[in-house]
Amino acid sequence: MYCSKCGALMADGAVFCSACGQTFSSGVVIARSPMGAQTVPATARVEYGGFWLRFLAYLIDGAVITIGAFVIAIPLVFLTGLGTLLSQIHSGEDLNDAGFWLIMRVFFLFATFSLAVTWLYHALMESSEWQATVGKKALDLVVTDMAGRRVSFWRATGRHFAKIVSNMIYPFGHIMAGFATQKQALHDMIAGCLILRRGN
Repeated sequence: MYCSKCGALMADGAVFCSACGQTFSSGVVIARSPMGAQTVPATARVEYGGFWLRFLAYLIDGAVITIGAFVIAIPLVFLTGLGTLLSQIHSGEDLNDAGFWLIMRVFFLFATFSLAVTWLYHALMESSEWQATVGKKALDLVVTDMAGRRVSFWRATGRHFAKIVSNMIYPFGHIMAGFATQKQALHDMIAGCLILRRGN
């Protein structure tokens, strides 16, 4: 398959040309015949999700994750006995070795829980039929591969953990979404993903 606008070779199942951004109506295949003739012209251009829309989606997702984490964590504190461990920490007392390692265990559990929740939230939702987290869905944004197709769980996982690289050069890794040609942040480039606006 070839793009009718720029002639670039398109991947099977692609919904737009990754070279020029031209998008096609559902089910339409743009083909080049042996004589070079083209069929069915493109209908519109793809619209990428810019920095500020993504930032707003990030704030919404942060609120959703925080509320969800509390809903899950509070019962777990009582069911796992973590509440008993926390009750052994008394303010005003000098920390001995046991107290120090108790605090370290609580911190480690909290960090592991937070990492797992944020990873699964993003990877499962962005690889689902929604192709979006709650925040992105609210703003009509979807996560796709470079050909506009739904991403796998593992690609979504790679995109999530690639944010570590973006955070290492914060805020530039994220701000790239404001001026890059396809509005990609650094972690999008690493994972080979795009953020598109749907329904416009």
